[in-house]
Amino acid sequence: MFSQVLTTYSWAEAQRAIHTKTARDVERALASTDRTLADFQALISPAAAPYLEDMARQSHFLTQQRFGKTMQLYAPLYLSNECQNICTYCAFSLDNKIRRRTLTDEEILREADALKAMGYEHVLLVTGEANQTVGVPYLKKAIQLLREQFAHLSMEVQPLDQPDYAELVAEGLHTVLVYQETYDQENYKKHHPKGKKANFTYRVETPDRLGRAGIYKIGLGALLGLSDWRTDSFFTALHLNYLEKMYWKTRYSISFPRLRPIDVLGAEGVTSRDFGQCMTDRELVQLICAYRLFNRDVELSLSTRESPRFRDHVIRLGITSISAGSKTNPGGYVVEPQSLEQFEISDERSPAEMAEVIRRAGYEPVWKDWDWSLMPT
Repeated sequence: MFSQVLTTYSWAEAQRAIHTKTARDVERALASTDRTLADFQALISPAAAPYLEDMARQSHFLTQQRFGKTMQLYAPLYLSNECQNICTYCAFSLDNKIRRRTLTDEEILREADALKAMGYEHVLLVTGEANQTVGVPYLKKAIQLLREQFAHLSMEVQPLDQPDYAELVAEGLHTVLVYQETYDQENYKKHHPKGKKANFTYRVETPDRLGRAGIYKIGLGALLGLSDWRTDSFFTALHLNYLEKMYWKTRYSISFPRLRPIDVLGAEGVTSRDFGQCMTDRELVQLICAYRLFNRDVELSLSTRESPRFRDHVIRLGITSISAGSKTNPGGYVVEPQSLEQFEISDERSPAEMAEVIRRAGYEPVWKDWDWSLMPT
């Protein structure tokens, strides 16, 4: 289990190693063709900032070489905002007095029809973490309802046990995203004081359970800014490196949810001092390029959290998957558009508008790149 690997590393030592990298370390990493975790530390370090243009050029080349001039499009489908966890940064947190809602079968199909009308074939199913309300039976039924309508079903819900994942994979689940939020265990406890999510070890072992259950793709990520983003990104890369060796038949993706002051300052008793460091746009570009230089095969995904201007500029720099027209509330597309969103989006352009932006950049928008018939029997 990755949790055992994690015990051999120190957060403080990893942080120190990143922040003491030199220009020579960065130049060595840029010149390498087989980059190590130490090279990745150099590429995300403050010392790499003056080399961003070179990093971007290499990232652009490697991405086109591996993925071509394509951009995958997906949309989240929020099924429920029920949650039994307290998370200091999330609108769905148990201690937030909001109206809770879980979509019925009929409502799920209405939301699905709206997404199909936009052209989507890849849907990400999202819920809060509430096993009694949106446990395996509910998720299984949702997959059964949607698997004939969409070519690609992903899921971002509470961590499950290995047999549960195996059961959902058999029903048509293709990908699971599970964000550790932060690999800093002390800070993790501070921001997850109650609920099953408070169990750091169970959460960090989730990708192991997914790999053993035979999932096709696993999505990783840290909530950038909850702790020191550079150190969290190093541990995400370490996690990716481990998983690729252990579960080599599985594909992987990394997402970049970036914490902004607007996301957290409304939470009761929470101030900006409770969080690590909000990234600048330039730092996020550096991180995207560093991941691509470190791993040519990993898919890199960017959500509508980011501004239109930023998203337009990073299309060429390493991103391979992007959402558009997203609603982050249950029933947000047609059933109940005014319900509380999990977080505010910044890019409100429609999927058609985003597809045109992608075409103008010289890329092809891809609505479907997967079919179960392609799987070996």
